[in-house]
Amino acid sequence: MQTEPNPQESADPKLIAYGKEVSSLLSSSNPKSWTAELWTMFGGYVLALKELGYTPGLSNTFWSWKELVDFFEKVEEIRKGEGG
Repeated sequence: MQTEPNPQESADPKLIAYGKEVSSLLSSSNPKSWTAELWTMFGGYVLALKELGYTPGLSNTFWSWKELVDFFEKVEEIRKGEGG
């Protein structure tokens, strides 16, 4: 009889739900494509700012975008077996 939980399985339903959503998101494209699309979106945003004018929240937008890029880079490392 196994009394300890399997380390590959989480007993936290919230983590399982997050994992399913991330898996669904990642199944629509590979991490490199997501990263390229993020660069395209942010570049377009910065170009649009020339017409839209000053945006005081630009630094927050950048850091949110950077976190997404980092996430997809980490996912690519995990996929290749380089990280975890």
